[in-house]
Amino acid sequence: MRIFSNVPKIDFMAQRRTGLVLSSVLSIVSILLIVFHGLNFGIDFTGGVIVEVAYPQSVQLDTVRGALKGAGYDNAILQYFGTTSDVLIRLPPAKGSSTAESSSKIMAALGAEQGCKPADRASKTCVTRIDFVGPQVGEELTVNGTLAMLAAFAMIAMYIAFRFEWKFSAGAIAALVHDALMVVGFLSATQVEFDLTTLAAILALIGYSNNETIVIFDRVRENLITLRKATIFEVVNLSVNQTLLRSVITHLTTLLVCTALLTLGGPSVHSFAIAMIVGVVVATYSSIYISTGLAVALGISREDLLPPKDDGTHIDKRGDGAVV
Repeated sequence: MRIFSNVPKIDFMAQRRTGLVLSSVLSIVSILLIVFHGLNFGIDFTGGVIVEVAYPQSVQLDTVRGALKGAGYDNAILQYFGTTSDVLIRLPPAKGSSTAESSSKIMAALGAEQGCKPADRASKTCVTRIDFVGPQVGEELTVNGTLAMLAAFAMIAMYIAFRFEWKFSAGAIAALVHDALMVVGFLSATQVEFDLTTLAAILALIGYSNNETIVIFDRVRENLITLRKATIFEVVNLSVNQTLLRSVITHLTTLLVCTALLTLGGPSVHSFAIAMIVGVVVATYSSIYISTGLAVALGISREDLLPPKDDGTHIDKRGDGAVV
C-alpha cells in the first residue's frame, strides 16, 4: 500500500529556527517543572511497602482505604489488579517500626492472613504478597537509573560521531536530551507516578528516537554524496521527505501498541504507556527539527562526509625499500 504516490516536497528546513526556538522554550519549561514541581516518585525510589491482597469477593477500594486509615495509614495508594477482588496497596515507609511489626499491623487492619492455602481463598482474605523497599534501595535505584541514562547518551554520541560526523552526533544527543526532558516534564506536570517502568520507558524511548534520527542521517549522507549540485537545505528536505512515509507508519503502529497498553494493560504498565506515548509524539518532530536542524546550524557540509583525497604525496615501496 502506498500512501504517497510520489516523494512529498515539504520544506521542513524553512521552519528549522522556529522548531529550535520552540523546543528550547519547552525544554526550559520542563526543567522548571522538574525543579519546582518535582516528580511523583513511586515506592521503587522512595521506599515503602507493597501489599497484594486477595478478597473472597469484590471489594470497594474506599472500604479498604478506610480500614487502613483506622490503623494509621493515611497515605495509602490503592488500585485493582486483575479483578475487583484483588487489590494492590502501596504504603509509605513506616517510621520507627520493623518490617515484621508493619506486616502484622497491615494484616490486622485488613483482617487478612498470609500464606493462605488455595482452598481457603474462597472464604478468607489473603495477603498474597508483601514487599518492603528501604529508602537506601530507592536511593541506589535513583543513582543507577541516572547513570544508565548518561551511559546511554555517551555511547550513542560516540557511535554517531564515529559512524557519521561530530556535528550529527551533537544534533542527535540534543534531540535525545530534549525527548527525555519533554517526557519527564510532562510526568512532573501531570504527577503520573515515576517508577521503574517509567524509567524503562525513557530508556526505550532513547533507543527509539535515536533509530529514527539515524535513518534520516543515513539518507542525508547518501544524498550529500550523490547530489553534488544540491544545497544542504535541499538535501536535508529531500532526505526527510524520503523517510516520511516510513516515519508515519512507524509512529502510528507504535502509538497503537502504546494506546492498547494504556487502555487494556492495567495499572502496572500505566505510567510506562503514558511515557512512551508522549515520547513517540515528541520524537516525531525532534528527529527533524532538532537533530537534523542542529546539524545544519552547526554547518554540516558535503566535505565533512567525503573521503579524503589523495594529494599525490603517498609513495609505495617494496619490501626492500625501493620506490615502486
